Amino acid sequence: MQFLTFIGFTALVAIIAYLKTRNTEESSSDGYFLGGRSLTAGVIAGSLLLTNLSTEQIVGLNGAAYESGLSVMVWETLAAIAMVVTAMFLLPRYLKGGLTTVPGFLAKRFDVTTKTLTSGLFLTGYVVVLLPVILYSGSLAISGMFDVPELLGITHKQSIWVCVWGIGIIGSIYAVFGGLKAVAVSDSINAVGLLIGGVLIPIFGLMMIGDGNILDGLSILTTENPDKFKSMGGENDPVPFYTIFTGMMLVQLFYWGTNQQIIQRALGAKNLKEGQKGLLLASFIKILGPIIVVLPGLIAFHLFEGNLESADSAYPMVVKKVLPEAWVGFFAAVLFGAILSSFNSVLNSSVTLFGIDIYKQHINKDADEKTVVKYGKTFGVILAIAAMFVAPLIADAGSLFDYLQKVNGIYSIPILTIIIVGYLTKYVPAIAAKIGLISGCGLYIAYLIIDVYYPSVFASLHFLDICAILFVLNVIIMLIIGKIYPRKEPYIQEYTKQVDITPWKYTRCAGFVICFIVVWVYVYFA
Repeated sequence: MQFLTFIGFTALVAIIAYLKTRNTEESSSDGYFLGGRSLTAGVIAGSLLLTNLSTEQIVGLNGAAYESGLSVMVWETLAAIAMVVTAMFLLPRYLKGGLTTVPGFLAKRFDVTTKTLTSGLFLTGYVVVLLPVILYSGSLAISGMFDVPELLGITHKQSIWVCVWGIGIIGSIYAVFGGLKAVAVSDSINAVGLLIGGVLIPIFGLMMIGDGNILDGLSILTTENPDKFKSMGGENDPVPFYTIFTGMMLVQLFYWGTNQQIIQRALGAKNLKEGQKGLLLASFIKILGPIIVVLPGLIAFHLFEGNLESADSAYPMVVKKVLPEAWVGFFAAVLFGAILSSFNSVLNSSVTLFGIDIYKQHINKDADEKTVVKYGKTFGVILAIAAMFVAPLIADAGSLFDYLQKVNGIYSIPILTIIIVGYLTKYVPAIAAKIGLISGCGLYIAYLIIDVYYPSVFASLHFLDICAILFVLNVIIMLIIGKIYPRKEPYIQEYTKQVDITPWKYTRCAGFVICFIVVWVYVYFA
């Protein structure tokens, strides 16, 4: 019965996505890569949330909450502020320039080589780190939920291979053959399911603690575990509070404002109003994120009295304990949708980056848009197959969530630096951007190597502190070069008129309210 519910809901999402997108023109770049620039606020918000929310985050953050308490909610709450900044500052500039990819701006602001280097960095990060981790963590969840080894009579390792290839093939069909609109529509449907299922877990958990009463359960949880309900992390926590003012905000700005897999949803907006409303709606919902990705970990700590063998098992164990059997198939389907969403969103962005920034730019400059889309799809298939082979091999990578956040710094900070400097200055030249990319990546890789072999060297610094130091250093380097070798002509962004860039009149007001709520949450739980 559980398996039939799982298949039924998954099939329903696929059918609705097909019916909604069958008339979309996808032989053109805008049609395939940006959904014909037709996405509305609700679709953008749903796709943003589900692209972000997947098993490595749900399992990883709840595991971190199980160990360290409420302070890990910073990954959710600070995201809301980053989306407000993106809606007010970055998105109007992106849509004014008619961008399909973020590196596309760098070609106009600096030069084509800078754009190609950035696209290469994105693709390397996606292939080596992001796609395999999404596939592996998702496979762990699905294999455990349906007990695939026992179901198929195979070993645990074999079950991971089966799930990796199952998720990979289905995700590839969505991303490579459906384009962004198919991804975004399926995301929006799954987002509703994930919000419902995700909220039900803590509700059932609190009811179990409070003998059927949610409020009693919450009172018992907070009263008996007061140390777990402090919003400000200490020095030994995964995210010390002070890092909010160093590298945390930079990492969030990169992820929500410049990361191709995320911002591509907003680039597909039918106009600036819809894009801003979509980002702000997503940011408001994001404030409620800790209910799904933090609270179950705290409930697990209480129910299992902190005696679980592994923190990462906290979420699967609490789901298994509190969720009525009738809901398991539905929740597994929703979780499967979240896994697919993250996988196909990264894959769709990779196809976009390759097709627009590499194939069209360097391999076949005379290619028409239909040819660009065709070879972009081919690259996507190759990429997906490569990720499916790599994913099962990362079983010994340690904590997946921590691993992702730390390694992503190799390309996140350098890319954020050159985009911010590019928009805020007029005379910094292309050579400064290239040096910024190379020095930023090189110095961060050096930090990672030293931290592995000589951990005492950076023992007093969090990796987010390193991100902040390198960001400031990169900015200074670029500004000095801009002073010594300025551009001959100042950079002036032109309006391409591809979409209406009239802003939503309530953007600032809504942004202020969202920021105020975030601050209030921190003060309340301090």
